[in-house]
Parts: sequence; C-alpha cells; structure tokens
Amino acid sequence: MTAQELVAAAEADAVVLLPVASTEQHGPHLTTGVDTFLVTEGCRRVASIVSKQRAIVVAPTVWMGLAEHHVAFGGTFSLSLTTYHALLRELCRSILRARFKKILIVNGHGGNIAALAAMTTDLAQELSAPIATTTLYDFAHQSDAYVSILEDQTGVQHACEAETSMMLAAFPDCVRTDRISEAFNPRGVQKDRKLGNSTPPLNRWRSFSMIAPTGVMGDARKATAIKGECLLDVAAELLAARLIDGQPWSD
Repeated sequence: MTAQELVAAAEADAVVLLPVASTEQHGPHLTTGVDTFLVTEGCRRVASIVSKQRAIVVAPTVWMGLAEHHVAFGGTFSLSLTTYHALLRELCRSILRARFKKILIVNGHGGNIAALAAMTTDLAQELSAPIATTTLYDFAHQSDAYVSILEDQTGVQHACEAETSMMLAAFPDCVRTDRISEAFNPRGVQKDRKLGNSTPPLNRWRSFSMIAPTGVMGDARKATAIKGECLLDVAAELLAARLIDGQPWSD
C-alpha cells in the first residue's frame, strides 16, 4: 500500500494487524522462517475475510522474537525481553502516530506468548491505546477445532504435523520433504501438548535441545498439504469472526 492509501485506511478506522514471530530452527526438514511465514500468511487470510466487512491493514511482520531456547541448534535469532518490549512499543507508537486507533498484535511463536501477555497491559498503559494481543492459533485451540484435522496431536506444537502441514500448503519450497522421516521427537509424541499451554507448576528455563533433541515437538511424518490448508483456514476464519464482530474493542 502507498502512504496515501494507508492514510485513507486510518481515516476509515482500519484495524491494524501487527504479525510477530521468530526466526529459529525448525528441525531437519523446515527452514528457519516457519513462524514468520505462517503468521504472515495467517494474517493475510484474516484480512481477506475481514476486508469484506470493515477496513483492515496488515503491517510488516516482526521476524525476530524470544527464542533463546532454540539457540543451541543454530540458525536462530533471539532478542532480550527488554529489547523486544522496546521494539514493539516503538512499532505500535509509529502505527498510532499514523492515526490508526486499533492495533492487534498477532503472534506466531510459542516463545513470545508469556511476554506478550504481560506486555498487553504495559503497552496499553505506555501508549494510552487499546492495544490487544493474540496468538494465531488461540481460537482453534480453545474450541478444539484442530482435533478432527490432525492425527497425532490436538494442536500446533513445533516443526510438527501441524506446522509441517501448513508449510506444505503455503510454502512447499521451504520443506525438505526428503528429511520428514527424521522429523519427530524420539522421546515420544505429546498428543495433547499445544503451543501456548501454561507453564508447569515448577518452572525453570531449559534449552529445547534437552526436551526435543531433533528440534521437533510432535511428529511431522503425518503432515499433508490438505491438512495445512484446513489448519490455516480455520485459524483465519475464527479470528476474522471476532474482528468483524468488533472484538476486542467492543466491550
């Protein structure tokens, strides 16, 4: 969009989706940009639906986040919490200065979830604006919408059946199909684990390499492009329905 088009969108009270993600290892079979690619694609699909009812804009995706737990594998960028907070604050400030009023930060990376939950309060207070946050798959997980699509898990994990399926659907050139046979956690599939699950009662930081030595949480061997299309569409439709309804600013 041109600057003039964006000014017009702001005047029409457009919702701004700010996708945030990560660049990090995703097992032996997926390129490092998975979270960035998928959240961008998800926001594009959301906007395609919402734009039929109200004005909406998708900002450029923040391609780096909190990924210290993946650093041991290589191929990973990670920010400190302080830097991440400052980055999002200044991006949101820029959006507000462009006269947009409604910002929804849409996350695509598990390592960002706890920080974004805390920042929802801080950003709103610091910028005096109703900034909201969500994760792309939250409504699908909440409603168990993925249970009927996936075979070996109930939601999105990491470099798994779900993420690999979505990449096969939207970015097949980024999947090393000859390595999918290696893409599972040899310590076993945690069927009911989902991206965004709450932290354990006794929590300490651990490298992902200690939990999943292949870099995969789940089992990518059941992945298909057909599943991926369904997963992306469901996530987009569920989030779009809330935005069309005026959420989260209507109450």
